[in-house]
Amino acid sequence: MKRILVIGTGSIGERHTRCMLATRRATVGICELNPDICRRVAAQYGLAESFTSLDTALEEPWDAAVIATPAHTHVPIARRLAGRGIHLLIEKPLSTSTDGIAELTETVEQGGLHAGVAYVYRAHPGLAAMRRALQAGRFGEPVQVVVNCGQNFPFFRPAYREIYYTDRAKGGGAIQDALTHMVNASEWLVGPVERLTADADHMVLEGVTVEDTVHVLTRHGKVMGSFSLNQYQPPNEILLTVNCTRGTVRFEPIGQRWRWQTDPDDTWHDEPWSPMERDDLFTLQAGAFLDVLEEKAAPLCTLAEGLQTLRVNLAALRAVDGEAIWLPVGND
Repeated sequence: MKRILVIGTGSIGERHTRCMLATRRATVGICELNPDICRRVAAQYGLAESFTSLDTALEEPWDAAVIATPAHTHVPIARRLAGRGIHLLIEKPLSTSTDGIAELTETVEQGGLHAGVAYVYRAHPGLAAMRRALQAGRFGEPVQVVVNCGQNFPFFRPAYREIYYTDRAKGGGAIQDALTHMVNASEWLVGPVERLTADADHMVLEGVTVEDTVHVLTRHGKVMGSFSLNQYQPPNEILLTVNCTRGTVRFEPIGQRWRWQTDPDDTWHDEPWSPMERDDLFTLQAGAFLDVLEEKAAPLCTLAEGLQTLRVNLAALRAVDGEAIWLPVGND
């Protein structure tokens, strides 16, 4: 049994706590600065160890930590933990700037540590199956990726006006909070974004000024990409389509399937998976992280891959703010 410290128990940190416990392969302690939340989560999940101070928490030995605090605090906390030889699973996005990431990476490498970024769709069995088909060349070469997604954010996160979401500097807004999942998933499928242009604005959500609607055009080498996302539509849906030289594949998690079509006079062929609740995906992610700690697998999303997607986030924000139209992603 691995000893895992979950740092930050807002909604996502509580989910990490619950899903790590669900693997039955780890004991979990939490560190939460808000004493009321700390007591509630510890009591709800029967945790023997809970702390309201990271200093106090680190007096105990831990195999690894899940960092689920606001994004701008991820890297400073991660560097501190890595310096103590603690393996890391860092919530997305990796950060809100590239500051300190090179130093974090060096510490991780020198310490022989495992570190990953929690882009949870990489744990999805359907998306992984679609990726294997693409990598095998079953549908030819990818030439276009098209992502169309949205959900009613206030329905799923009623407290959105009271959390990090209200502030870009803390990882808020649709680009860093939601679109980043789809960018990372698409980079996993067709390769890293090399340049982009973007438009975004606050259109509907009450009580905030950050963007809730985003359009991004990307280039992944020879592959052209487009992303459209909003956080207020009634349907909760994701359509991630990759058009290839010999067919089309599409990821439809709400339909619990990925599907493909190779001829214009044919129909879609569905590749379904067993029904999944949201916790199931995070439990799979937790299990995959424990596999990494047990030297059975590589991280689903490495620090380098998380940094690449962070650079896309930052480039999109700069493009929206009018700094440039086309931006090399790696230039900060």
